[in-house]
Amino acid sequence: MRLLLDSHAYIWWLTEDSRLGERARAAIADPQSLVYVSAATIWEVSIKASLGRIHLGDADLVAEIVENDFIELPITARHADETGKLSSHHHDPFDRMLIAQAQIEGLTCVTRDPAFLPYGVQTLW
Repeated sequence: MRLLLDSHAYIWWLTEDSRLGERARAAIADPQSLVYVSAATIWEVSIKASLGRIHLGDADLVAEIVENDFIELPITARHADETGKLSSHHHDPFDRMLIAQAQIEGLTCVTRDPAFLPYGVQTLW
């Protein structure tokens, strides 16, 4: 599978949080899966951590991508352009970026957020 982790999925994977669904956990752990972490996820989590809304200790979010054999997914101009073309079902800019990236790159989003569904993006939880 080709997976794109939503922010909560990435954090819950790193912290071994039981809220990460068993199907999602198994798919991420599967050595055949290609697991992507978007620059948008690192951006969002870093902002929330700086505001005190998330506490990650001394976790290095960028280093964890490599340490977990995940793939960093940069934000491209094409991704940015596509976010503006999405219908207005969901207004969170970080989620909209993940939706656009999933559509363009043919990725399945690992998320429990039902707001992804109206966009026709494959999800896994």
